[in-house]
Amino acid sequence: MVPREMTIVLNGDERECRENMTIAELVTELGLGQRRIAVEANREIIPREQYATHRLRAGDHLEIVHFVGGG
Repeated sequence: MVPREMTIVLNGDERECRENMTIAELVTELGLGQRRIAVEANREIIPREQYATHRLRAGDHLEIVHFVGGG
């Protein structure tokens, strides 16, 4: 069975992803798994402990920001 795809909006750009993907899976796919990040889904901050259980839906709007250290 071929996984179905859906469209989300990620940081203002449309992106295709696998249907029922979790935030944790998306973060891993983007190569951000080890970075300090914040994720907002549909204008709601999602706590890191919910990344593995929060499933994305078609049309979701996500903002992912990562923190950069320095002085």
